[in-house]
Amino acid sequence: METWDLAGLDVKPHQPEVIESDSEGRAIVIELPAGEALTDHRVHERAWLLVVRGTVEVHDSTSQTVSGGPGLLATFDPNERREVRATDDARLLLLLSPWPGVGHPRRGDG
Repeated sequence: METWDLAGLDVKPHQPEVIESDSEGRAIVIELPAGEALTDHRVHERAWLLVVRGTVEVHDSTSQTVSGGPGLLATFDPNERREVRATDDARLLLLLSPWPGVGHPRRGDG
């Protein structure tokens, strides 16, 4: 078993921290300052986004918007576009599976 204190990790803005990565998935902690966003964000894998701290607005490709704080979990299909904007300083956990996904340059199948 491995464990992480997601709230206590020393993660800097603009420097996502990969805390686990293997062929089954990847876990990334992101520090997103208030007012900043992951714009037009898209990954090749299925994605789960969990708000650990702060509040965010999540906009998907269908113009649906959801706001939430700690405990908000959003899921996205592979290649689904989204924007995640921090309304307060936010800490996020992004889970990707499988890693790397179909079409990812690391796989050589895209």
